[in-house]
Amino acid sequence: MSKHISTAHLKRQALFWLGAAVVLILFVFVFRSVLLPFVAGLALAYFMDPVADFFERRGLSRLASTIVILLLFVIALVIALAVIVPILITQANDFFSNFPHYISQLQGLFSRLSLESGWLANYIGINAEDLQGGFNELLKQSAGFLTTLFQGLWSSGKAVVDVAGLLIVTPVVAFYMLLDWDRMVAKIDAWVPRDHVESVRRLGRDINRTIAGFVRGQGTVCLILGTFYAIGLTVTGLNFGLLIGLFAGLISFIPYVGSLVGLVLSVGVAVVQFWPDWISVVMVAAVFFIGQTIEGNILQPKLVGDSVGLHPVWLMFALFAFGALFGFTGLLIAVPAASAIGVLVRFALEKYLDSDLYVGQSEAGAKMPANDE
Repeated sequence: MSKHISTAHLKRQALFWLGAAVVLILFVFVFRSVLLPFVAGLALAYFMDPVADFFERRGLSRLASTIVILLLFVIALVIALAVIVPILITQANDFFSNFPHYISQLQGLFSRLSLESGWLANYIGINAEDLQGGFNELLKQSAGFLTTLFQGLWSSGKAVVDVAGLLIVTPVVAFYMLLDWDRMVAKIDAWVPRDHVESVRRLGRDINRTIAGFVRGQGTVCLILGTFYAIGLTVTGLNFGLLIGLFAGLISFIPYVGSLVGLVLSVGVAVVQFWPDWISVVMVAAVFFIGQTIEGNILQPKLVGDSVGLHPVWLMFALFAFGALFGFTGLLIAVPAASAIGVLVRFALEKYLDSDLYVGQSEAGAKMPANDE
């Protein structure tokens, strides 16, 4: 009888949480067009909560800490809009207008080297003329892909800027969320069923550790890498160095993609710009190799650590899936949602491995005390 009650209780709990998840997904899907400033404000508050806690430990009240953080954010935003964004817009327009020229220059350079040196025929056994057609098609497809990628990101960036009230609503939401963060966490904890409060708290700690490790840790890594790449490429004299560097750094949250895309773009531009000065090309490539060394040996271990637990394939799938379903808002919630789902799946797997569904009725009966009969 007790087993029947326990099974019914588990089914009721499963149906409740499944229904809550469905309601949340439907809510996000229906209101996805207006959620962007609120999700951005929530993400900003979550990112800055440790900073507010730091100020509180130094003697400031929660209100004073929140006001200081908001003022610093507004100042940084104004500087970015006044100085950095106009430069990026200019470089982006120049890059898009010169992109076909760079592709044709690379194609001509590759063809000339192949024909003059004959290394394809000597070492690989391929005629350079026969390879030219395939190379042209590859360049066209690559150019189309990169153009579409940049235009999509650019249009998304414009959409973010053009959303009515974004720059006003987001700081306001972040202010109130940051001010009431601890009270909200305590209130939610008080709503949890007392029979399951320890399990829910454990899941909450695991989810928070995973999200914090990625959003706060990897976000900081991306900002540092973007700044390093932008300064390094600009110092080398590379055209569009600021644009390529910041872009490569900001997409570094996708493992290997940010550094690879940045390396290919920067070296391609450097070959066209500096050829035949190989030293300058090597200097451009060295910026990314140094950045990867710093990231792998210093930034990742110190800021992210081993608490993330997000497989790169799962992360990329989450970004594509949530982006397709919810647009730009989906990209913002993809990583936290993927982190939470990963923790819940590991918890469910742990429960499954301890259940009689996995070990079998005989094994489960052997674990039960003899006096239960």
